Amino acid sequence: MLRLLMAFIILAMLAVPGVATAQDVRPPENAVNTETPRAATGGAQTLDDVLRREQGLEVDDSFRRDNIGGDAGTALGLGPLGGTSDAEQWRALRYNEADVTVTTMDKRGKVLVQDGGMWWLEVRRGPLPTYGGWLLLGTLAVLAVFFLLRGRVRVEDGMSGRTVTRFKAIERFAHWMLAGSFILLAITGLLSLFGRKVLIPAFGHGFNSVLLTGTKFIHDNVSWAFMIALVMVFVMWVWHNLPDRTDLTWFRYGGGIIGKKHPPAKKFNAGQKLIFWSVIVLGASVSVSGLSMLFPYDLPLFGHSFALLNDTGLPQAVGFGTLPVDLAPQEEMQYAQLWHAIIGFVMIAIIFGHIYIGTLGMEGAYDAMGSGEVDVNWAEQHHSIWLEKVEQKEHRSPAE
Repeated sequence: MLRLLMAFIILAMLAVPGVATAQDVRPPENAVNTETPRAATGGAQTLDDVLRREQGLEVDDSFRRDNIGGDAGTALGLGPLGGTSDAEQWRALRYNEADVTVTTMDKRGKVLVQDGGMWWLEVRRGPLPTYGGWLLLGTLAVLAVFFLLRGRVRVEDGMSGRTVTRFKAIERFAHWMLAGSFILLAITGLLSLFGRKVLIPAFGHGFNSVLLTGTKFIHDNVSWAFMIALVMVFVMWVWHNLPDRTDLTWFRYGGGIIGKKHPPAKKFNAGQKLIFWSVIVLGASVSVSGLSMLFPYDLPLFGHSFALLNDTGLPQAVGFGTLPVDLAPQEEMQYAQLWHAIIGFVMIAIIFGHIYIGTLGMEGAYDAMGSGEVDVNWAEQHHSIWLEKVEQKEHRSPAE
């Protein structure tokens, strides 16, 4: 009986004029035009916005940027239209529209939320340690294979027992200060980058926190020794590392390392010159980016650099868009940190090769920076032009 009654009521409603069925429903006259962008979401984010963001394309976020309440620019968010909601206040902070008072004298300290940092975090957690780690492991693997195939470069005539001074005490001091500080910086930098991935799972958060606190102190302060030594090495050796014709001969014969013939060379051969200029150029770059992170409000680098690059048209020529130039201090530090780490990885790989040649790769090479004295036969084999000049100077009479 109840079912029969319900059916009767429904049929009656359908028959009554003016009662609309589902098929008769029409949008009111003041409804939003469905052809307007984001109309289906009431002006909020759409699926197209999400897809464009995932593809790295530009997204119009004015639906958020412009929705910061009646007067979110005031410190408390209280204006003529009433108080703002929490969401509106956070959007005002996110887009740097809120009226914020801070104790710092620099106006850029008012940037409390920098929402562009997620890309940096993803790069730092993923591609940076992954590709950097493979670069270092790959370099070590190549050196190991090369050593197995080539073996150690020996002094063909054996050691003569007579030595000649190759580097003075001040030169060795500058070299070892540069080398020692770089090793400390490399180790502490790698610990900082890989600590969360490697140390925390193995030793826990407490150990990682204590270790990285000390790591940061060492890294920040040893950097000054590295920069001082870099300047010393540059001043003392720059004239000996200028390219000349002997470098072409050295490359032609593989420096006596790949081939068997040992080409003539001056105080530094072409291979050593490559190491020298790599260390100077990359060392200067990693130093400047490090200083930018130590003094982020005083030494912004990338905004100005990007502006210069945009003027040249180089980014577009190599497939990039227009580089951002209006960077907050936080963004400057993010770019500086990535550049610092990338250059650091490249330098470590280069120094791996330098250490290999100076130890396992070549007999007698370590003596040059160990005691400063090298065997005459070693000098004749690897730096014959330099040895000839040294001997001429030693045998020159006082009158001459």
